[in-house]
Amino acid sequence: MQQISIFLENAKGRLAQVLNKMAELDVNIRALTLADTKDFGVLRVIVDDPEAVAQKLRDNNCVVKITPVWVLKVPDRPGGLADILGKLVAEGVVVEYMYAFVETNGAFAQVVLRVRDREIMEQAVRKHDLGEEVR
Repeated sequence: MQQISIFLENAKGRLAQVLNKMAELDVNIRALTLADTKDFGVLRVIVDDPEAVAQKLRDNNCVVKITPVWVLKVPDRPGGLADILGKLVAEGVVVEYMYAFVETNGAFAQVVLRVRDREIMEQAVRKHDLGEEVR
């Protein structure tokens, strides 16, 4: 799956401004996370048609980057994420960052992972039948 990273100045109202622009552009955000430092923030979003959305944002003076990520279904129960991560770590997967969201039916959570080595992740996902990379 492709994730869009939007780089934001740490300025009052900047996040709201970008989210309002995405609403105007009729972008439905499926998942998001926000990380910040003293000088800037990074808004990471999962959307339908990330290439088109990224271009629309660029056309509106946003600095964006598209990054491949994995989205895995994790049982929505205590220890579900720990079980999955334990399998990935045992296979040598190094997670750079992650964030999660719960599906409306409540049976699974979706976990978005950015990993250091795509090939190791692919092997681990196949070996443990964790699903597959989407797109």
